[in-house]
Amino acid sequence: MLAYILKRLALMIPTLFGVMLITFAVTQFVPGGPVEQLIHQLKKGQGTGGEASGGATQLYRGDRGLDKERIEKLKALYGFDKPAHERFVAMMKSYVRFDLGESYFHHKSVTQLVVSKLPVSISLGVWTFFIVYLTCIPLGIAKAVRDGTAFDVVSSTVILVGYAIPGFVLGITLLVLFGGGSFWDVFPLRGLVSDNWQQLDWFHKTTDYLWHMTLPIIASVVGSFAVMTMLTKNSFLEEIRKQYVLTARAKGLSENTVLYKHIFRNAMIPLVTGFPAAYIGAFFTGSLLIETIFSLDGLCLLSYESVMKRDYPVVLGTLYLYTLLGLVAKLLSDLSYVLIDPRIQFESLSK
Repeated sequence: MLAYILKRLALMIPTLFGVMLITFAVTQFVPGGPVEQLIHQLKKGQGTGGEASGGATQLYRGDRGLDKERIEKLKALYGFDKPAHERFVAMMKSYVRFDLGESYFHHKSVTQLVVSKLPVSISLGVWTFFIVYLTCIPLGIAKAVRDGTAFDVVSSTVILVGYAIPGFVLGITLLVLFGGGSFWDVFPLRGLVSDNWQQLDWFHKTTDYLWHMTLPIIASVVGSFAVMTMLTKNSFLEEIRKQYVLTARAKGLSENTVLYKHIFRNAMIPLVTGFPAAYIGAFFTGSLLIETIFSLDGLCLLSYESVMKRDYPVVLGTLYLYTLLGLVAKLLSDLSYVLIDPRIQFESLSK
């Protein structure tokens, strides 16, 4: 086991390096970089708005614009005065120490930005994760046991209709119906909590948080039911039709004993092995459209704005973090295979 884990950890290094190298190279050819965008803002008189770097505003000279010397100073301000390979090496050395750099436009470290956006992403991801798993697995088992019955047909129709409705369309519909539009004023339109949340006691803080998260979570969850439910159903159906199940029934075992003692463990293998990656991903998941519709300032919105503004420290820093977490989650998924199914050996996986 130890040899396999060490080999997988060693493979993570070139994988992570390759992802960062390709992405860094792509950013060098994208037009409208941070320097060009700041020059455009300065020409429009927007350089003092607090988004651009404070030192850059001193380089602009009104209608005279920016001469070549000042543009070179501006490049030096952002570190673009050095060759690309030197910048990449310096960036990776910092990333090894988990120093993700500082945003060009927010005047904060990338780590601080990610941490400040995590409450929204964790709220959407973790609630969606638990609701989907706790609902879809029992529903999938019930559908497998009642395969072909009216319950199976009706439930399949309902979850497939939910899967066909885009999350942002459902979110807009929920806001129109329950957000104080032309119908009922039940849930708030925006934000993670109310403005007076800090003054509330713990009970009202909890209820206020849940009150704000109800509509976004519903919009995020509904489309996820179909995949997990049908995966659970098909996995259990495959096991139910195997010979060992017929043998267990022939011995006179009850249906519950056959289902939960013999079928359950084998059928849950493809579901449980995806659990580590899904759980880790839940802390960093989200939806740009859901965050935009419900005015939630999360990681997806941060990533989108960073790409549009060419805020490369945020783009590359978050990519490094997500890629590293994804590789760790993949390793945990492979390890869970062996822990759940003793027929799989590390020696065979490492070949």
